[in-house]
Amino acid sequence: MDRNTFTGLFLIMIVLAGSFYFFGPSQTEITKEKERIAADSLKKVNAATKTTAPAIAAAATPAVDSATLSGPFGGSITGTAKTTVLENENLKLTLTNKGGKILSVQVKDQKTYNGKPVILFDGDQNKFGLKMNINGKILNTDDLYFTPTVTGNMVSMRATYQGDKYIEYTYDLKPKSNNVAFNINLNGLNQVIQTDSIVLNWSATLLEQEKSAAKEKEHSAPFYKYTDASPDHLSVAKDETEELKKGKIEWFSFKQQFFSAVLIPKNAFESGKLAVTVATQPGLIKRYDADMKMHFGQVANQTYAMDFYFGTNKFSVLKAQGHEIEKLVDMGYWPLKYINRFVVLPVFKFLEAFGWNYGLIILILTILLKVAMSPLTYKSYISMAKMRILKPEMDEIKAKVGEDNPTLLQQEYLKLYKQVGVNPLGGCLPMLLQLPFVMAFFFFFPNLFELRGESFLWMKDLSTYDDFIKFGFTIPFIGDHLSLMCVLMTISTLIYTYFNNQISGATGQMKYIGYIMPIIFLGVLNSYPSGLNYYYFLANMLTFAQQFMIKSMVDDEKIHRTLQENKTKPVETKKKSKFQSRLDDYMRQQQQAATQAKKK
Repeated sequence: MDRNTFTGLFLIMIVLAGSFYFFGPSQTEITKEKERIAADSLKKVNAATKTTAPAIAAAATPAVDSATLSGPFGGSITGTAKTTVLENENLKLTLTNKGGKILSVQVKDQKTYNGKPVILFDGDQNKFGLKMNINGKILNTDDLYFTPTVTGNMVSMRATYQGDKYIEYTYDLKPKSNNVAFNINLNGLNQVIQTDSIVLNWSATLLEQEKSAAKEKEHSAPFYKYTDASPDHLSVAKDETEELKKGKIEWFSFKQQFFSAVLIPKNAFESGKLAVTVATQPGLIKRYDADMKMHFGQVANQTYAMDFYFGTNKFSVLKAQGHEIEKLVDMGYWPLKYINRFVVLPVFKFLEAFGWNYGLIILILTILLKVAMSPLTYKSYISMAKMRILKPEMDEIKAKVGEDNPTLLQQEYLKLYKQVGVNPLGGCLPMLLQLPFVMAFFFFFPNLFELRGESFLWMKDLSTYDDFIKFGFTIPFIGDHLSLMCVLMTISTLIYTYFNNQISGATGQMKYIGYIMPIIFLGVLNSYPSGLNYYYFLANMLTFAQQFMIKSMVDDEKIHRTLQENKTKPVETKKKSKFQSRLDDYMRQQQQAATQAKKK
């Protein structure tokens, strides 16, 4: 890309941004349009409510004849929905006798981005119950009305089939716990359940908790674990249904970005099916559906013991649950997840123990990483300095050989590198070794619960973007806001690129590509957590400091003398690397092929 092309692209970007700013709707027009849309939506909701409410009410209280009421589960077919509250210091559970299920879960001491209580799920659209074949018909206990009995911190829900035959759910919430002991008791139903299995069904619509619903959806999915495998999950980007038939299922989870609901059976589920549907309505994230098959042993009293976990996706808390549930926290792909789990996270937890602000913790963490990587940074700087010093000699070779024969030109370059003892990739390899650590943080910060709600400087929440400028409309590639920390990160990257080009002597397309990439990252990272952009900004600033210190210690004249002295050494005393040998062979083959092509 030449300078004129780059200038043209840059001017086009300015014109586009200016057109969006100057010719976009005014704030008054935007406000009026929002009010009109809200009014239209309210009219539609009211109309839909008037149309559907009678039908819903009729379905909720169907007419039941006397024969049905005196038959199986006759006393549980109809009733009035009532709730029972079960809570401790960490959770508030609202149970309903309709289905004998948990109607809603509040995680205490946690707030949504708007300052409201964190409710994982709530309402009758959430289903929980057993599907059983009784007398040739499929019964779903979610349709039955249970009788609640409260004993201390334990609630029993019972639906009677006949006489001493019943279904009973018990919920036990211990003090200061995020776990709910859940037991299913099927008493005397072996006489009416003819199959050797029953199905536990759980469906829940997860509510929006974070500032960015789009990012929250990107980090939300149903997870599951086979007993002999690592945890896995369904798609985070689209609707998906998966049959789980590869083994027994140790647990499954309805996971959001920073909160999860997990069901852990004492005896693994035989098989199952999971589904995820991306919600399109405001305030909702995704809907999860689970059907888990459980063995029915045809005994008089069949029991199933399980544990619910409702709470945060804090790595240490999830790890304490066992069963590899901590892998709900996405630490990245190999080898990034090992870097995050065994290097970054332990150092972060060590610094956290001092009780410092998380902005300061990120600063110290970045300094420690840069100090650890300083030998690689030094080596990279020296290698680029050598290439810069050789630039005049390379230009002479280019003028002598010409650009018409690139193969011969590269061979001459390689001869020069071999004479002076320079590896042309010496500046790149140290940077590549540091790249996994840079990428590891790309997964670490967006999934780190500890940053949620933590402020630093102007950034109110390090776990999400800081919308320093709100446009009121959406700009392609950028979005509806501009993150100040992302802008600072981009500016620092552009400055870093400029100085890096001075060190390496980069020219041509490589010189301009270095300036284009930060602009691309501006659009990509604008909606990412401010904590992540803050780290990249600090990394750039610390790299400036490192390079300044290295530059003050490095004598270019001394490097030049060393390179010239290497030319006088016998070639046979210089050990040729395997890479150099292979490159020489490749260039020789290319030269021979070019010569044969000219002869033809």
